[in-house]
Formats: sequence, C-alpha cells, structure tokens
Amino acid sequence: MEGYDSALVETLLSFQCLSGSRSLMGMLSSLRLQAIFQKRNRRWLFVVFAVALTHLLLQSLLLPYGQALQSLLPDRQMLGEEEENSFLPIPSSKSSVVRNPLTLANVPEMSNVSVSIVVARTSVELNDSIHILKTSLLDADEKSSSISSTSRDGEHIEPLALEGQNENIILEMGGDDTIQLNVSKNASMISDGSPSFTSLIVASPPNISFQDGLLLNEMGTGVSSNSSMNGKSASKKESLVTTSPTKKKMRCDLPPKLVTTIEEMERIFARSQASPRSMRPRWSSVRDKELLAARKEIQNAPIALGDQELYAPLYRNISMFKRSYELMERMLRVYVYKEGKKPIFHQPILKGLYASEGWFMKLMEGNKQFVVKDPRRAHLFYMPFSSRMLEHAVYVRNSHDRTNLREYLKQYTDQISGKYPFFNRTGGTDHFLVACHDWAPYETRHHMERCIKALCNADPTQGFKIGRDVSLPETYVRSARNPHRDLGGKPPSQRHILAFYAGNLHGYLRPILLQHWKDKDPDMKILGPMPPGVASKMNYIQHMKSSKYCLCPKGYEVNSPRVVEAIFYECVPVIISDNFVPPFFEILDWGSFSIILAEKEIPKLKRILTSIPEEKYREMQLRVRKVQRHFLWNAKPVKYDLFYMTLHSIWYNRVFQVKPR
Repeated sequence: MEGYDSALVETLLSFQCLSGSRSLMGMLSSLRLQAIFQKRNRRWLFVVFAVALTHLLLQSLLLPYGQALQSLLPDRQMLGEEEENSFLPIPSSKSSVVRNPLTLANVPEMSNVSVSIVVARTSVELNDSIHILKTSLLDADEKSSSISSTSRDGEHIEPLALEGQNENIILEMGGDDTIQLNVSKNASMISDGSPSFTSLIVASPPNISFQDGLLLNEMGTGVSSNSSMNGKSASKKESLVTTSPTKKKMRCDLPPKLVTTIEEMERIFARSQASPRSMRPRWSSVRDKELLAARKEIQNAPIALGDQELYAPLYRNISMFKRSYELMERMLRVYVYKEGKKPIFHQPILKGLYASEGWFMKLMEGNKQFVVKDPRRAHLFYMPFSSRMLEHAVYVRNSHDRTNLREYLKQYTDQISGKYPFFNRTGGTDHFLVACHDWAPYETRHHMERCIKALCNADPTQGFKIGRDVSLPETYVRSARNPHRDLGGKPPSQRHILAFYAGNLHGYLRPILLQHWKDKDPDMKILGPMPPGVASKMNYIQHMKSSKYCLCPKGYEVNSPRVVEAIFYECVPVIISDNFVPPFFEILDWGSFSIILAEKEIPKLKRILTSIPEEKYREMQLRVRKVQRHFLWNAKPVKYDLFYMTLHSIWYNRVFQVKPR
C-alpha cells in the first residue's frame, strides 16, 4: 500500500510539473505575441508618420505658405467656412498669383477680373490638338465675353459670337512657356449661390497638360463638359471657343540673363588668339604645317603704310589683315562635300532675309580659285547646307520641336565622317558651315560643335565662340539679279532726321524703344511696322537715306538686317543688342564707324546722339561709305567684297586656332 501511495505521489508531482511547464509556456507565448504586435504597431506608426511627413514636405513646396497642414484636412476645412470653391473672386485692380490652383485670394469684387495664374511644375506640350480648360470664374453679373488669341506670326483669330467683358488670364508654365488668353466669363450660380465651372475649349496650340491642379482633358472633338462642386447639380451655361496657337513667352521674348559687353568680347578675342583651345589633330598633316607657317607670317606682317586699297581706320590691324588676305589668296584650298541632297544641300537662296548663306554657297561651289577636287589638298572643308531650307523642308509647322532638324544634320555628319577620314582627324575643327537662320546655333550643336560656324545669330551666350566662329552679316537682298539696287544715300548735309527706326515689334526690346520714343520727339523718327506695298518699302528706304543714325535694335535674336541696311544706305548704324558680336569682329574696328549701345541706354538715346559733334559724325559717315564694299554681294566675287571677307574670316580664325600634332 505504501508502495502504491509513493507511486501515486510521484505521478501527481510529475503531472503538476508538466502542468506548470505548460502554463509557463503559455505565458511565454502570450508575451511573445504581445511583443510582436507592439513591434508591428510601432512599424505601422513609423510608416504612417513617414508618409505624413513626406506629404507635408511635398505640400510645403507646392502650396502657399500656411496651407500644408490644412491640406491634410477635408476640402471644406481646408478652404475655410465660407470658401467651398477652388477659385474665388478677384478684384478688378489686381492680379492674383497662385502657386497651386487649389486656393486663390478671397476678394469680394467681381468685375473686370485680371487673373495671373502661375502653375509650378507643369508640363506643357505644344502640339495642335483640342483641350478643355476647366476653370472657375465668378461672375456676379452673369455676363458672357469672348476668348481671343494672337499667334506668334501675328495672325489674329476672331472669337465666336459672344458678348460681355473680357478677362485676361496668363498661364505661366515655368521656364519659357506662357500662354495668354482673353477669356470669357460665362458662369452661372448654383442653387446655394456658389458658382459652377466655366468650360472653355482651347483648340490648337498648346497641347497642354496640367499635373498640378488645373484640369485639362484632351478631346478629339470640340465637346464641352459640365461639373459642379461637391456633387451639387444646377443648370449651367457653357461657352465653346476655339483659338489658334497662342503666343508663348519664350527665351527670345525675355531679356538675357547674362550680358557679354563689347569690352569683354575684346578680351575673349585676345585670349583666343594667344592660347587657342581647339582640338589637337589625331595625326599630323602637311596642311597644318602650312597654316602654322602662315600664322607666323601674319604675326610678323610688315607695317602697311599709305595703302591705296584699304582705309586704315576701319581695321583692328591693317597690316595683319592685308598680309592674311594675301596669304589666303595664295595658299587657301577648300574641299566642298558633294554629299547631301537638294533642297537642303546645294540649293542656294539668293533673295530675302537669309540670302547671305545662299550667296556664299553659290559663289563657293562655283569658285575655281580655292576649291579643289582632291580633299587631301584642302586646308578647309565646306559643308554646303541651307539652314533656311532645312527649316522649310524638315520642320513640322507648329510642332515646336526642332530635334528632327538637328538629327538630320547629325546623320549628315555621320555620313561624311564615315566616308572620309578628315572630319575624324580634327574632330571637325577644319570644317566650316555658313548659316543665317536663327535656329542654326541649335541645329549645329553637339555633332558640329568643333566646326567653324559662320552665323548671323552670333550670340556668345548661345554657343558662339569668339575667335573661332565668324559673325556673318545678315543681308536683306531685295533683287537677286541686282543685289546693289538702291545702293547709297544722301550726303551728310541733306540728312535732316537725327535717328530712324521702322519695323515689326519682334522680341522684347523693340516695344521698349517705341514706348520711349514713338511720337515723343520730332528729331526721332521712331515708327512701328510699315504697311505692305512697294510705296511703303520705298518710303522706308528714303528714310534711311535721309537719316544721320539708323537704329538697329535686336529682334527675336541678337542679329538684325538693319546693320547691313544702314551701311548699304550710308547711314551710321546704332546697334542696340546685348550679346551681339558684330560681323567680321576679328578684322573690323566697329567703334570707328558705328555706335554700340547697351539696351538699358534706350531712355538716353537722344542725349547720346546729340552729344556727338558734327565733325565726329561726318567722319563716321565717311567710314561707313568706305566699309560698304565689305558688305556687298557680287555675281562675280570682287576683291574685299562680302564673299571674300566671309571666307577670309573663316581662314583667319582657322590659322590662329590650328594646333600642331
């Protein structure tokens, strides 16, 4: 019995131990589960906190100050107790600026609204398509108005039949993109007094997509849409309007951020001659040695005294110019590539605004003195394309995309560099092009970057290299058969107009000129666009022939044909264009026969001109007549004319940029 009891006790004890261990294990398991849940909770709390913090940081960049925390709240709380709409009334005398179109200043007035909306981080794609611009415009009077637009080319698009007051809405997309519209208000009030959306359909130009608040939906056809705030429904009046491409606020419509003064250009030119930065050739050539020998001869040129052909005050250094020109005539050989198809290649334009590139192409390809058939004999290689015909044949109108033009020229350079070894030997430093279109600097970037570029758009802030590239005169040729038609002007004693300008208001500078001087002073004949017709052109020419000073303000780009026109009609040119490198800058002393002013000096224009003594003016006018020969095209090239001067500047810059192997 005792043995049985002891066995029972042991069994009970073992069972009790087993039960205790199980309860202990259960407690440990529950503690582990609690720890896991606490870790998970902490992780979720951390994730939620990180998301909220990120949201606040992003919203602080996108929203006006003080709206970041409110943006986490419901829409009704974010807008306030009395503001339930995303756009609120704006006063007639002010423009409201919105960084994000979620909110707008609350002003009670509702008439003659002028809205300036600045949308941050917005993408704008300029294609021809139809979009819906949904914007809320309060109109207490419930009057309708119209929307109109002016294209870059100045074509006015008439609005549809709508009545009422106009409103100006400027959409600045960031960068260079701005869209300006005269918008019609046609909003109706919903049942509780809050306004509904006005639907405006904007057709063509900008294929605009807003990612930051303003709603634009691409539509294949002109369809208006209805919407109301907070699900409320009411009757609405909708305005359906189409417009042409609106005028963008591009780089050419803004003053330059950087300005290179004429004094700084002089310093850059001196440095480029003292220490050239061109690429060293991959292997040596006899032609390089000939160019290096020519450089020494030019640098040690004998002093030219009493030269009968050249007027010394016109030049930086008449002795170097004379010696360089003689060596060019004796030594220079040019190879003209036959590759490339018409009309972009080998088809010159001899009339109009871009005639300079066409005349050079025609005379260079037909020249027998410099052109060689064997490229191994050549010091320079000419790529004969027309930047004007490239734009005409390849550019898709209103696409606002020029990459296909640049790609076209890249394929051309790939072709000649794959077929010939000469481009690869120097990286293109002994190759040159002549282009007068405003887009030429962009079209020739990268793949032709090391080439010598003779450009009308000679802007050092846009890639023009002083000392390597050549500033090409932009000549407006009115008659291809007789490019000298109407040449000359009246003598100084018969020039009774102090200063003259007439022309289109391209760019930002010309409107400023007219603002200061149009109809302000009888001595300053400052006009806007001349009416079309032959009589108007003759009137323009007679004004230039009768003026002492002819103003040459920049247009969309730094260059202007008026510089050469002034010389053509023997009028002293007044160049008003920051960052413009004057033609043949490496040879001519422009200060001797022209006046170069900073754009900021327009208000002081008359004071500057009247401060020039009469004797000084007559001296400058004489030098204009002397320098005129360098700016004339001839059917058969004449010594020192525009063809030879262009070719000489290309030769001269190559001589001073070549490096030995």
